[in-house]
Amino acid sequence: MTVRKTDHSGSLFFGPYPNTGAMKLVVKTIRRIFPFQSVLNHPNKLCLYYHLGLCPCPPVFDSSGFIRDYKKSIKHITKFLDGKSQKVFKDLEKERDKESNAENYEKAAKIQAQMDAIKIVINPSYKLFEDEINVNLNEDIRDGESQELTKHLKNTTFQVGKLKRIECYDISNIAGKYAVGSMTVLTNGQKDTSSYRKFKIRYTKEEPNDFAMMEEVLERRFNHPEWPFPDLLVVDGGKGQVSVAVKVLKRKNLEIPLIGLAKREETIITSDLKEIHLPRDSKALLLIMRIRDEAHRFAITYHRNLRSKAFINT
Repeated sequence: MTVRKTDHSGSLFFGPYPNTGAMKLVVKTIRRIFPFQSVLNHPNKLCLYYHLGLCPCPPVFDSSGFIRDYKKSIKHITKFLDGKSQKVFKDLEKERDKESNAENYEKAAKIQAQMDAIKIVINPSYKLFEDEINVNLNEDIRDGESQELTKHLKNTTFQVGKLKRIECYDISNIAGKYAVGSMTVLTNGQKDTSSYRKFKIRYTKEEPNDFAMMEEVLERRFNHPEWPFPDLLVVDGGKGQVSVAVKVLKRKNLEIPLIGLAKREETIITSDLKEIHLPRDSKALLLIMRIRDEAHRFAITYHRNLRSKAFINT
């Protein structure tokens, strides 16, 4: 197997496949994780493998950022084939955290998917054995996360019991335009997509106000008593967003445990505006980050759909 440079773009490609059947299978699997070009003189157009997510074709190499990411992927592949899969995993973990801290959540999610795929490739027998000795493994992991979060919140204003249902809220807009809100739900630590809700913001004042938008979304959510109330309410943001949520809950005469997750430092803000700082590898923090990232993804997807429809109709 060789790594070469294409003549037309100076970017790397990976090929040809080795002859051994086992190695060919390995490379095909890797290609699903890290797409690469497998021919030297690729036609200057999108190919079938591009649409299958397996090949970054020449036209997309116009971006310097893409070329940099592609070279990084090739390095990951060569390290993987050299038996340095754990090094690749750690490198991806750093990249994911970097993108998450920069609020590039979609890119961070893509890197996380690559990490999950690598786990499956390098540990298939281990995972099967693990499942065999503990058929409730995933449930136990989620329970561990919830228990740790409950422990950290035990001294807050509201005593938190079993976290069966957690709701998280996020706002997405550009300078107040196409503003939307999202509500995502974890039930027993698992995504409950059937309970997700999206809100098209009705706030119409010229000056954009994320706090007012969050207040509107929460007000509208709690106008639906037929929706089960959460055991914990999470808002994406710091003390401002938490204060707004407290105001809505008081107005509705609801006593629901509430926290916010402030960006950048990933600090938990309690309903009495105290801060809880947890290590980045804390199970409790990872649980909150997971539902926060899901709320952000759901909100921004709806926001982009509205923008696209507006653009088409102009």
